[in-house]
Amino acid sequence: MKSLRTVALIVVIALAGCRAHVVKISLTNTSSQPISTIIVDYPTATFGKDTLAPRETYFSLVKPVDKEPIKVRFTDAQGVSHTYESISLEQGDDGSVDIKLTQTSADTGFDLARLGKKK
Repeated sequence: MKSLRTVALIVVIALAGCRAHVVKISLTNTSSQPISTIIVDYPTATFGKDTLAPRETYFSLVKPVDKEPIKVRFTDAQGVSHTYESISLEQGDDGSVDIKLTQTSADTGFDLARLGKKK
């Protein structure tokens, strides 16, 4: 009976240490005009947003399962398409990536356990 309790305790401790590694990707429109048709590709998946108003922020939690850069495609207020390649995510990453969009480009800040902070 004592060994069964010991095994149960080990299982509980092991499960308590398990948690999902996710990355919060934030998109912020820093311009004074809307940005539309925003598509974010990250390792093995994609998410998007139809429109991002001026100074609006949208975020999505992602779980990277492969190593690839974050790629962002968006359309400015004049209807011109733009692409931006951000940092690479890889399996096990945990933290946040902040992408600030202008009408023509973007800038990335991040706080990832693997890479440290860059704001």
